[in-house]
Amino acid sequence: MCYRYSIFSKPEMFKAKFNATLDKDFTPKYHVSAFSQQKLPIITNDNSDKIQLASWGLVPHWAKTVKQAEEIRVKTANARAETIYEKPSFRHSAKNNHCLVIADGFFEWREVNKRKYPYFIRLKNQQPFAMAGLWENWTNPESEERQITYTIITTEANPMMQIVHNQKKRMPVILPDGFERFWLNELDKEKAEKLLVPFEQDKMEAYTISKLITAKDKDPNVSQVLMPYSYPGVEARFG
Repeated sequence: MCYRYSIFSKPEMFKAKFNATLDKDFTPKYHVSAFSQQKLPIITNDNSDKIQLASWGLVPHWAKTVKQAEEIRVKTANARAETIYEKPSFRHSAKNNHCLVIADGFFEWREVNKRKYPYFIRLKNQQPFAMAGLWENWTNPESEERQITYTIITTEANPMMQIVHNQKKRMPVILPDGFERFWLNELDKEKAEKLLVPFEQDKMEAYTISKLITAKDKDPNVSQVLMPYSYPGVEARFG
């Protein structure tokens, strides 16, 4: 699954790559968790020339209370590609609300001899990319605030990611260059599903990092979280 990722490129790079302008100021994040409830950049199909800030963890439009919304949000950071058209929390957005989730890389854990080690995964060209996502509008009934929320779609892991994420064997759906707009514009189920496949492993790389990302007494949102770190007996790099 994908519960942690990184987005630190300069806004100018996002604007150039996705032909969209940043809606609001955004502070780069070297590490962000699905459960930190921060607002992060996405591009929605109904406003595709703007990069908007939205909350990670999809809240369906039909959630009636804040309690219900929070109970759903903690379970909807990811959506399995195989079931997005069936699950109640996702089927409306799967049919109507596609988005691009912008990232520079993501984090996963590999189990070796019953111990887990963190890896940072990115494209070999070290360029930002878009993960396929779904989004929803939800209005908080207490504050009447309108919120945009989203989820990242995951699929089965490619061969490299099966080694790295060797327990769940899943990975986010990374959209190839040139197909980002197709995901935004194509709401036909049969055609859209053709994009929900593993990304080419030859274009990806992964390397071990320190366990700073889960340190309780330190802030992982620093550039050091991305620095390579070696562990005895553990393969340090793939790709």
